[in-house]
Amino acid sequence: MRVIGTAGHVDHGKSTLIAALTGTHPDRLKEEQEREMTIELGFAWLTLPNGEEIGIVDVPGHRDFIGNMLAGVGGIDAVLLVIAADEGVMPQTREHLAILDLLQIQAGIVVISKIDMIDDPDWLDLIEGDIRSILNGTLLANAPVVRVSSRTKTGLDELINLLSIIIQDSPSRPDLGRPRLPIDRVFSIPGFGTVVTGTLLDGTFNPGEEVEILPGKQSGRIRGLQNHKKKKGMAVAGSRTAINISGLNVEDIQRGEVVVHPHQYIPTRMLDISLRLLSDANGSLKHGSEVKLFIGTSETLAKVRLLGKDILEPGQTGWVQLELRSPVVAVRGDRFILRRPSPSETLGGGSIVDPHPKYRHKRFSTEVITNLESLSLGSPADLLLQASLAIGPAQLKDVILRARLEQAQVQGAYNELVENGLLIYLKGDKQQTLNDKLVISQSHWIKITGQIDQVINEYHRNQPLKPGISREELKSRLKLSTPIYNSILARLAAGNQLVENGSLIVKPDFKITFTPNQLASIKGLLERFAQSPFSPPAVKECKNIVGEDVFNAMVEIGELRQVSGEVVFCKQDYDSLLLKTCQFIEQNGQITVAEARDLFKTSRRYVLALLEYLDSIGFTARDGDLRRLRK
Repeated sequence: MRVIGTAGHVDHGKSTLIAALTGTHPDRLKEEQEREMTIELGFAWLTLPNGEEIGIVDVPGHRDFIGNMLAGVGGIDAVLLVIAADEGVMPQTREHLAILDLLQIQAGIVVISKIDMIDDPDWLDLIEGDIRSILNGTLLANAPVVRVSSRTKTGLDELINLLSIIIQDSPSRPDLGRPRLPIDRVFSIPGFGTVVTGTLLDGTFNPGEEVEILPGKQSGRIRGLQNHKKKKGMAVAGSRTAINISGLNVEDIQRGEVVVHPHQYIPTRMLDISLRLLSDANGSLKHGSEVKLFIGTSETLAKVRLLGKDILEPGQTGWVQLELRSPVVAVRGDRFILRRPSPSETLGGGSIVDPHPKYRHKRFSTEVITNLESLSLGSPADLLLQASLAIGPAQLKDVILRARLEQAQVQGAYNELVENGLLIYLKGDKQQTLNDKLVISQSHWIKITGQIDQVINEYHRNQPLKPGISREELKSRLKLSTPIYNSILARLAAGNQLVENGSLIVKPDFKITFTPNQLASIKGLLERFAQSPFSPPAVKECKNIVGEDVFNAMVEIGELRQVSGEVVFCKQDYDSLLLKTCQFIEQNGQITVAEARDLFKTSRRYVLALLEYLDSIGFTARDGDLRRLRK
């Protein structure tokens, strides 16, 4: 599930474009519609030609509402930078572009809107040239440019095709099993209660789970989940999600707070950051300055503590410790924006290096700077996890090579990840070294086991009379190597998440069930067996009565015992044949085909098939024309 956002100057047609693409106008407030200006965040969704649904966040373009813009743009995977053909590049165009660059939004499309207002194609070429010049040196330098009219629908098909391409090429958000949803809207629905929305940045949420709202530490329970107004059984990382929370009122929650699982995150009032000051910032940033911090959907005032210097000049990057007026929820690597409170302007941004510094740093300590430089590269555990996420299930030695870790760092990093459940040990033995162990990240484990569940459940749903999917068919669907596939199945079987029945895989709670019509035909067949227990209808006749699938299912669950290609007995009749054969041999030491025929008062055809079957399963042993019990 992916989310795209809009960006651009006020009145450049962002909301109108979204309405033309989706059929849903994102301006939901009466004031917005009256002023024809987006004030709050707007939301819509679009189904791409490949069937994938994407969420769309429409942000305000007016400088007075830049805080609202920042609350929506932080969770997007790609951006539509909208620039009106009649005005071209404007102040908020440049500011939004700078913000996108600071937040590292790498995928995007530049939309030249309102082209129906321009008759001169040379003017459009001139506008596109200006756009290319401001994109130069940013992450969107190579972004495609498409010319669009929302009124005449010109260019919309090309835009949708381009969206499909950039979304397909954008990496999925990693799922580290620690869900957090920064809240961008809070409202109430009659009959349902409190609802919050946001983009789920990590992990999954499920109905019935307890959740915590941070930093306020209120507790509630998930009553229901929706994505694009559709009820969902699970919310996944990267999706626009609406959570119906029981136990909390609307006034208990506000934008900027974060929905999490209990005890997984701790709010912080201090952050160590790497800050890049914009080259066109209006003046330098001094130690002790007050700034506004925007992270996730939250904003708070913060005091700047410059480390290693007294002043940060425009265009420079430096280490900063922020002391926050209000607590926030942050994770190492999160992107942020800093703005000057007055006069209001975007100063710069960067990434969180340490969300929980242990103390107030000495400003000119070489050791502090060295530690921050090391942390910015990532701890050994961070590097090992990132390598595992990139490489997928593999031997630990290959993950270590990808992470470029020293051998002395491996054991501690491995132990930390395994203890926190972020790395899962799949296979190994006592003779193997640590490096030879087969491991998988929690993110890949959740993805692969989810695929396995989906494939098996779909098979059971489409083949309700089959005893299970074959190991080879399941393997071909997953496209996994044999050692990894076998290890994952063994772990799932050990945890009773699936059952291996010979060459078949089945869910533990699955059982073959018959429809009323099938049960009626089965009843008719069993009546035929009852009429002549030891001279039953042939296999072909049985299949004609109940159908081949039902017949095979009856054999699978043991209601019928097929002893040859043509002969089959009802279970209770087979058990009777087995008992009487055993008793006869115990009394006489042996049995012949003729003796069995007379014993059961049936034809040689049935007896011969039965005795050959008993030989094949090791119940009897043939000696010429005689059969004896095996010891």
